[in-house]
Amino acid sequence: MTSHAIRHVRITPIAFRDPPLLNSAGIHEPWALRAIVEVETASGLVGINETYGDLPMLEALNRAWGLVLGLSPWDLNEMQRRISAEFGSASSQAQGAEFLTEIVSLAPGSHASKTVAKLVSAFEVAMLDLQGQLAHAPVVDVLGGASRDAVPFSAYLFFKYADHINATEPADSWGECTSPSQMVNQAKRMVDEHGFKSIKLKAGVFEPEYELQVLLELAKHFPNSPLRIDPNANWTVATGMRMAEQLVNVLEYLEDPVPGLDGMAEIANHHDIPLATNMVVTSDAEWASNVRRGCPVRIVLSDHHYWGGLRSTLALGRMCQVFDLGLSMHSNSHLGVSLMAMTHLAAASPQLSYACDTHYPWQDDEVIVGGKLKFESGSLKVSNAPGLGVSLDPKALRRLHENYLRCGIRQRDDLSQMRKYQPDFSGKQPRF
Repeated sequence: MTSHAIRHVRITPIAFRDPPLLNSAGIHEPWALRAIVEVETASGLVGINETYGDLPMLEALNRAWGLVLGLSPWDLNEMQRRISAEFGSASSQAQGAEFLTEIVSLAPGSHASKTVAKLVSAFEVAMLDLQGQLAHAPVVDVLGGASRDAVPFSAYLFFKYADHINATEPADSWGECTSPSQMVNQAKRMVDEHGFKSIKLKAGVFEPEYELQVLLELAKHFPNSPLRIDPNANWTVATGMRMAEQLVNVLEYLEDPVPGLDGMAEIANHHDIPLATNMVVTSDAEWASNVRRGCPVRIVLSDHHYWGGLRSTLALGRMCQVFDLGLSMHSNSHLGVSLMAMTHLAAASPQLSYACDTHYPWQDDEVIVGGKLKFESGSLKVSNAPGLGVSLDPKALRRLHENYLRCGIRQRDDLSQMRKYQPDFSGKQPRF
């Protein structure tokens, strides 16, 4: 075994506090799950990554980690070949089942059809971190160099309750947010603390006309901020048509107003409003479908966690350029390792045309040395340190792993959590 060969892999599931954020599927549970991947070479260098931490992903990671042993950190194609050979057929079967049942999900990364892409990404980022350390260069340089020195992110607003039901931990500092005035205050705090220039509202929670009222109140208080709204496909096509007509001169873009590419195409055919998605263009096959339909989706919200890693997402940017589509980034609850990987990727993507999503301001915990990363004027500077430029805090990692062991959550379930507040909540989508 050469000194640079991978000799060991550690997978550590973690859990961190998540606020009671409302969405079309229900409400966030008190704990968010992630997994920390550590890939160690024979010489003792360690590359790290952060990925999904639900039970199916952990089972897949524990099946897959042995496939990277003995590889050089530079052997990304061989790593991908091995994972595809081991998991490819099962992933394809799952994809077919999903298409047949027309699953609508808040989290495309939870789909079994994404198993190969998620695993490749999980190990690729850690191996790129090692490549950067070996080359004494930041990951952005390994990816081809920086197109920008800092990456813009957007304020991500949520309707929320003041506290989790039957809470055993102290309430978060944000308080309840269910009214237009409370949402304006939430936005002001986001902008004041982090300097965000763009504002996104997570919708699909209340009646669309009420959410429109909230959005118009935001537009009044933030006249120079590009606005977005994301109902997570919780509107019918009829509702989407009605709302698009009122939003066409208000929004920077409208994200996933209705289920499926057919529904999105119906909106695009009748209204001149840019449509964005992280739900209907999440794979090469779905990309091709969008192109065949004349690209009703004009903005792709990428996510390297389920697009197959940083290199695949760079290729997605090139595809967007060829078809004159916009590009940005989707987010789920995450910590600093994911945020830094997103930042290196966004910096290396010249096609990035909109500020990226991030849940990061909602998370109080952190797993990296130095604590929370800091936004400046709504952007995050690209690290010029070797690799990702962040390292794990061993004490924090142990603490978050202990959270995982005791929290009792093994798979995200916003629907069941919401039924603790509203026993008759159906979760039916679209509801409006």
